[in-house]
Amino acid sequence: MRGGYAGYLFVAPFLLAFLLFFVAPLVYAAYLSVFRQQLVGGTVFVGLDNFARALQDDKLLSGVLRMARFFVLQVPVMLGLALFAALAIDSGLLRFARAFRIGIFIPFAVPGVVAVLMWGYLYGDFGPFTQLAQQFELPIPEFLSPDLALASLANVVTWEYTGYNMIILFTALQAIDRTLYEAAAVDGASSSRIAWSIKIPLLRPAIMLTVLFSVIGSFQLFTEAELLQRIAPTVIDSSYTPNLYTYTLSFIGQQVNYAAAVSFLLGIVIVLVSYVVLIVANRTGRR
Repeated sequence: MRGGYAGYLFVAPFLLAFLLFFVAPLVYAAYLSVFRQQLVGGTVFVGLDNFARALQDDKLLSGVLRMARFFVLQVPVMLGLALFAALAIDSGLLRFARAFRIGIFIPFAVPGVVAVLMWGYLYGDFGPFTQLAQQFELPIPEFLSPDLALASLANVVTWEYTGYNMIILFTALQAIDRTLYEAAAVDGASSSRIAWSIKIPLLRPAIMLTVLFSVIGSFQLFTEAELLQRIAPTVIDSSYTPNLYTYTLSFIGQQVNYAAAVSFLLGIVIVLVSYVVLIVANRTGRR
């Protein structure tokens, strides 16, 4: 009995923090989402009207679809680079592996605001790309044009988070039994064959973890879009990402109740996309 009570005492700090900083805000947001503030009549109960309005909101739907395209465009590139770097470091054939690992991870240690400001300068009219184009009388690259803005945003996020995902995959590689590699080498398998047939299949749980993190991060993208909006306001508007749209509704438009409903719907979208990704991955893994 004493052991049971001791267990509850050990988990009590986490449970308290979980209730205060996760459950309580969710409950409060749910409460806000079923009301609406009116100039005449004050705050009134509207039930699910805010959710119905959100489902017909073109700005929200276009932002969600844009982030879906962002996910398809950016995540495979980022995770492919992270996997390649992790395998290269783990192979033991790479010179200066520690310096290489630190060099890839450093961008993740840079604050997101600083990273976006840096890339914003590189993309801007006074950046090196524009200066070189003018120097050689070439067309000036418009990285923040309507056609390239999403790809430019994806480039910033890839630069920031490749190292983070590389560390996750590299750590998972370190947990694999090395005798498997030795046995495969005795059978004549090359390094590339060992990586493809042993390492990558055993990395499936870690890869799925990085994919799920990427799903959440893609649909919650805010800082990068919000700061690049200052540079290209005509291209990256206040509804460019769902999170940016929610922020605009709540803190600029003062539509707190509607913003709460939008946030709940965004959370549902993230859960559904994550569930679909898990289903597809599990079916692929059984083949």
